[in-house]
Amino acid sequence: MKQSFRQSMAWLHTWTGLLVGWLLLLIFMAGTASYYREEISRWMRPEVPATTTRGPVAAERALQYLQRHAARAESWTVTLPDDRTGTLRMFWRNPESATPVDDGKRRGRRGGRFGDATVNPDTGEAIAARETRGGDFFYRLHFDLHYIPVVWARYLVGFCAMFMLVAIITGVITHKKIFKDFFTFRPGKGQRSWLDFHNVSAVMALPYHAMITYTGIVTLMFMYLPWGVKAAYPADEDAFFSAAFAQFGEPREAAGTPARGTDIARLLDASSRHWRGGEPGGFTVHHPGDAHAVVDVFQRTGKRLSIDTPSLRFDGVTGALLDAGPAPGGATRTRGVMYGLHLARFADPLLRLLFFLSGLAGCLMVASGVILWAIKERPGHLKAGRIGFGLRLVDALNIGTVAGLPIAFAAYFWGNRLLPLAIAERASAEANVFFAAWAVALLAAFAWPKRAMWAWQLYAAALLFLLLPVVNALTTSTHLGVSLAQRDWVMAGFDLAMFALGAGLACAGRRMQRWQPPASAAARRRQSANVVDTGPAGAGA
Repeated sequence: MKQSFRQSMAWLHTWTGLLVGWLLLLIFMAGTASYYREEISRWMRPEVPATTTRGPVAAERALQYLQRHAARAESWTVTLPDDRTGTLRMFWRNPESATPVDDGKRRGRRGGRFGDATVNPDTGEAIAARETRGGDFFYRLHFDLHYIPVVWARYLVGFCAMFMLVAIITGVITHKKIFKDFFTFRPGKGQRSWLDFHNVSAVMALPYHAMITYTGIVTLMFMYLPWGVKAAYPADEDAFFSAAFAQFGEPREAAGTPARGTDIARLLDASSRHWRGGEPGGFTVHHPGDAHAVVDVFQRTGKRLSIDTPSLRFDGVTGALLDAGPAPGGATRTRGVMYGLHLARFADPLLRLLFFLSGLAGCLMVASGVILWAIKERPGHLKAGRIGFGLRLVDALNIGTVAGLPIAFAAYFWGNRLLPLAIAERASAEANVFFAAWAVALLAAFAWPKRAMWAWQLYAAALLFLLLPVVNALTTSTHLGVSLAQRDWVMAGFDLAMFALGAGLACAGRRMQRWQPPASAAARRRQSANVVDTGPAGAGA
């Protein structure tokens, strides 16, 4: 223990933040990008056109497509287009003995055959777009990481989140003047400036930081604490999840008798009236074309805070309502709200931007924290006459992560535009580009962990982001001018956002290149007495 409780909390705050800081920065950056995962996916698939067809007309065209290409499937699942995702996304499951369908992608899973397709609701035809994970790569990266088993990755992310929660709590305890810190920033003061910057970025979005960390742990709580479920449902854990999350049971068995399905527009309209204006987000058809067909219609998340949306089950032939679903309990509703807060699917454009900016503040908080540790340690090392291994390691990790990760993010987008369209496993190749660029940045930082490397890597990231709209214009027909003329705000906004990020990184690189460590108090006194100071000027990043 340290001399006082507050000093003990400061020690705990420092080490819980430092030990997981670099991985936490990756998680924060990927999670922040995920607020615009749909928009990122749209930019990374420039072949996907802007569409206008919505609602029942889009649903009818989805069924027409499925009847042509997946007529023998056991079930169809359709996600209807909205303002952020203008396409029909569909997935079907074929009988295990069925031959592959003639369209979509097939993947063996649990012994069956599955297919999926992305369809233009204006035309009812499949969209031939490049293979990419788009924004889903960042979404999965922020809790599944990459190249390691998913279970271990989620345990590791949970460990980091718990350390982050401890760092937030101890940070609040440590700051005696937390409200004053919100308004205090003293530039050009070396360590004092970095501490002010760390405090401001932490306090400015403190409610968000606490919320996003805690709810992130809640989303995987059954994985981290499985013993209650195992004790109550030792033989059938699926029964717990069906009961806890108010899910429908298995649909009735197929009759084996062909029958014409009911009008899907009628079911969507009945669902909207049942939900008092709630908008249907999609539907699943079990046993399509059979006399015992069942249609499950699920509500769009929309403005609902909870991620758990209500569903209705209809008879697929008569259209009669079969089941409105069991009412969820209080614990289920609480979990759904926390999950919904973490994903923020309910957010309108302005609120989503606020979430995004708060996420950026979290990235700056983590980055400034790991940098601050190196700044505080440097004077002792300089006084001893050598830089120790620990400080060199932290310096290299700081450069390779804080400045190197923006390079990796930009390289991922470059890979999307420059990799051959016909390359095998193209989506995985794009992910490999991300990690290869990050690995190069880390290796360069370990080879020469100096201040000049900070500037070079920040300039490299800036150049990659600034040139991305140019690469987009040279490789596709969806460049900024065309997007603005067609009022395609997603494509135009992405290019403008990349340019803004590049400009910000260029300013950071320029500032790092021109930065000089502030003179110590003793040096200032000697300078005022016209004495030349030949010693170390002070601490710096």
